[in-house]
Amino acid sequence: MAEPHVEYLRGPEIEQRFEQLAELRMRVFAEWPYLYAGTVAEEREFLQYYIESSQTLAVVVVDGSQVVGLSTAMPLTDESPRIQRPFVHNDWDPARILYLAESILLPDYRGQGFYRHFFEAREAHARRLGGYDWTTFCGVIRPKDHPQRPADYQPLDPIWQHFGYEPRQELVAWYPWLDIGENEETEKPLQFWVKPVSASP
Repeated sequence: MAEPHVEYLRGPEIEQRFEQLAELRMRVFAEWPYLYAGTVAEEREFLQYYIESSQTLAVVVVDGSQVVGLSTAMPLTDESPRIQRPFVHNDWDPARILYLAESILLPDYRGQGFYRHFFEAREAHARRLGGYDWTTFCGVIRPKDHPQRPADYQPLDPIWQHFGYEPRQELVAWYPWLDIGENEETEKPLQFWVKPVSASP
C-alpha cells in the first residue's frame, strides 16, 4: 500500500482540492479547542483569500484519494483585516510578515512528523520569497473551565515553543464563528505567536 505523500499547492492551484480541503477543515476544527460548526459556504469565503494570493503555499498530505492534512502560509497583507488589525495597531509592518494559517491532521496521521514538516516547509517558503522578517500563527484562547474542554487535553504551547515561536500578549485578534451546540456566532480571541525568519534553520 502506498504511503501518504505531500503536495505543495500555490495560490490558484488550491482550487483543485477545494472540496476536500473544506471537508478536512470542518472535520478537524469541529474538535476542541475550536468547536467550529462550519459550512461549505463559509469555507469558500475563507479559502478564497488563499486561492487569490499568488504567494500562498498549501502543504497538503494525501493518502490515496483522501486529503488527511493541510497547512497554509500567505502574506499577512493578503489576509482579512481582522487578522491584520492587531499587528497594525501595535506598529508591526504586515508587509514583513508571513502568516501561517492552519496546521491540521486527521488523528491517525498525527505523531508521524507531518506537523514538524508543516513548519519547516512554510518557513522555507518565507525565506524563498524574501522580504519577510517574521512568521506568525494564532491559536484560540479558551477558558480553562470551559464545559467542553476534554479532561485529557494537552495544549500545543510546548511544541510551538520548541519550534521557536513565542506568544506576544499584545497581538490578539477577535474572530467570529459558530460553536458547535450554539445558536449564534460569537467572537473568540486568537493569540498570535511569532518567530523571526532569521531564526529558521
